Amino acid sequence: MAEFNYMAEPITDYSELKEHSSNAESDRCIPSCMEMYIMSLQKSFCDELAAIEGRQFTVDKWTRPANSDGSPGGGGITCILQDGQVFEKAGVNISVVHGTLSKAAIQQMKSTGKEIFGDSVPFTAMGISSVIHPINPFVPTVHFNYRYFEIPGDKKYWWFGGGTDLTPTYLNREDATHFHTTLKGACDKHDKEYYPKFKKWCDEYFYVKHRGESRGVGGIFFDDLNYVSAEEALSFVKSCGNAVIPAYIPIVKKHKDDKYTEEEVQWRLLRRGRYVEFNLVIDRGTKFGLHTENVRIESVLMSLPLTARWEYMHEPGARESELLEVLRNPVQWCSE
Repeated sequence: MAEFNYMAEPITDYSELKEHSSNAESDRCIPSCMEMYIMSLQKSFCDELAAIEGRQFTVDKWTRPANSDGSPGGGGITCILQDGQVFEKAGVNISVVHGTLSKAAIQQMKSTGKEIFGDSVPFTAMGISSVIHPINPFVPTVHFNYRYFEIPGDKKYWWFGGGTDLTPTYLNREDATHFHTTLKGACDKHDKEYYPKFKKWCDEYFYVKHRGESRGVGGIFFDDLNYVSAEEALSFVKSCGNAVIPAYIPIVKKHKDDKYTEEEVQWRLLRRGRYVEFNLVIDRGTKFGLHTENVRIESVLMSLPLTARWEYMHEPGARESELLEVLRNPVQWCSE
């Protein structure tokens, strides 16, 4: 463990990661660099949250069962902090998975426009995924996910995807503006068109059609990023990942000690119910995980809160309705 500073020992042998990440000619350079980056980001984010909570994360390193052909299936590192004083549930998960796409997973990916051929398609996927559900209703939930997907072969097929988004219980326009401005700064380092494009994509992706509202106040979301070089795509992903802490942690520190009422807690539980609806009914990442061979269900469903509520025909008050208005009509939080 002395060689690196991660939450646990890497999934891939660390000496192999160092060797391939430093060799631009290696066909494993990009995935090795990505694996090292997501482990570093996991460590940095967990350290920030643990310092606020005053308690360390539980670290669960797991190994995925071998594939049906006997090849290694990969694994992951799930870091969980729950039932805290600040965070009801905070999860930061990384995974590095090797396998064969199931027919259901192939069909699900084809439905999003990806050109996947054959019934038995090998793949490598790795990424970091985090959802933070705070206790205080005035501290918003945050989600981020950055991933790399590769289908090996004579003509390797690869792409990056991901995003970061904010889901408040009560609307705070200053917080939403800060969050979006920070993400825009990360995007603008690479392409001025990225933020407006990926902000719009985020608004559309996190729209809960059966409710007629967005999950939250958005952020950025992108997929199939392979129209620039792999090196530039990875650099962009790193910029986005590095923006998570400055975008979110100041908001947590600002509101974690705000006073709140039981009525406001009940509204938080209702909004958590909406969060669950999106993740289980709509989210493509959850669906892909559930359709993957030897899935680790605890990690796939890590994003769900400890508590949620569904109340028949709830009538929101004025402050609650202010949030709903923004969820039904997305706002431009910073100038493009």
